[in-house]
Amino acid sequence: MHPRPSPIAASLYTLRDLNADVIILHGPHGCCFRTGRLLENDGVRVVTTAMSENDFIFGAAEKLEETLHEVEELFHPQLVGVVGTCASMIIGEDMQEAVNNAGIPAKVLTVESHGGLSEGDNTEGAIAVLEAAQREGVIPAEETKRQTRMLKKATEIEKTRGMAQGKYIAPSYGDDKEEVASILLEALERGDKIALVLNAKKETSYLFADLLKIPFKEVCPGNKPAIIANLDPAVGLPRIRQHAQNIHQELGETGQKVEAITGGLDEYPVTGERAVEFLEKEDFDLVVVAGVPHALPIEKLDIPSIAITDGPRLVEPLKKLGYTWVVTELDAHAKTLGTDKIVESDFGSVLRAKISDKKSPNPT
Repeated sequence: MHPRPSPIAASLYTLRDLNADVIILHGPHGCCFRTGRLLENDGVRVVTTAMSENDFIFGAAEKLEETLHEVEELFHPQLVGVVGTCASMIIGEDMQEAVNNAGIPAKVLTVESHGGLSEGDNTEGAIAVLEAAQREGVIPAEETKRQTRMLKKATEIEKTRGMAQGKYIAPSYGDDKEEVASILLEALERGDKIALVLNAKKETSYLFADLLKIPFKEVCPGNKPAIIANLDPAVGLPRIRQHAQNIHQELGETGQKVEAITGGLDEYPVTGERAVEFLEKEDFDLVVVAGVPHALPIEKLDIPSIAITDGPRLVEPLKKLGYTWVVTELDAHAKTLGTDKIVESDFGSVLRAKISDKKSPNPT
C-alpha cells in the first residue's frame, strides 16, 4: 500500500551497473527525476525526451531519434540505454524502431520498462535490462540467468520478510543508536564472542561496510569481532565487482580481516543463508547484521542480534523476524553514489565517539 521502488528506477540502476555512458528516459522530463539526478553523481549522463501532452496523442518517436543524435554529438558514448516509461508504454511507442532509425554508432540497449511492469516489482525493470544486454551481446546468457534468479529471490524475500508484504507499514527509525552502541561495546568489553555480518547490495555496501572499520581493538584489544561479508570480487556486473574489490582492499589496508566470504554483492538474497551456516558452527554471543538484514534467517540463531538497515519501513518486519535491536541509516543511496571508498555511517559515528570517550582519561 505504501510507495515502493519502481521498475523504471531499477532499470536505470542496472544500466549504471553495466557501465552505460548515457541513459535516455523516453517520457516526461519529471519521470524518475530523483534517480536520474542521483545517477549523475555516479558518472552516468541521464537525459529525457521530455514528452508532453501532445506527444501522448501523436507519439514521440521523432523526439527519441533527435535525443539519440544529440546524445551522440554531446557525449560520444559507447553504451547507451533507452528506457521506457508509463507514458511510452500507454501509447505503444515503438522505441526499437526509433533506435534503428537513429542509427548512432554506440551500442544501444532498448528497455521496455514502465511503472507497472509485470506485477510492478522493481526487480522486473532490472531483469528487462539484463535481457536487453544479453540480446546485444553485452553479457552472456549464463549471467542473465544467474542475475534473474537472484532478483526473483530478492522479490520473494521482500514480499515474505520485507516491506512488500501487501499491507501498510508505518516508517520507524528504530532503536536509539546511542543505546545500541553501548550494548555492543559492553558486550565486547565483557568478552562476548561477536560476529559482524555484511550482507549488503550495490553501492550501499560502502556505507554498511563502515561497521567493519570500527576500531574496536582500541578499547577491546583482546576481543576482535569475527567479520563475515558478501564481498566476492569475481561475481556480478562490472561496477558491482569493483565495489566489492574496493571495500575488501580498504578493509585490508586498515588491518581488518574478513574471515568468511559468503558471495558477491548481488547475491545478498542467498548470502544471508550462507552467513548463518557459518554462524551456526561457532558459539557466538551477539551478531550484528548490516545491509539487507531481512535476507538473513536470523530466526535460526537463538542469540541477541542487531540489524542495521536503510529502510524505516523495515524496522517492524525485522523485529518480527527476531532481531533484538534495529537501527536505521537514512539516505544510503544518496550518500554512496559516486564514491569508491567506505562512507562513515551514523551508527559508526556514534560508536567512534563512544570509543573515543572510553580512551580519554577521566578529568581530575
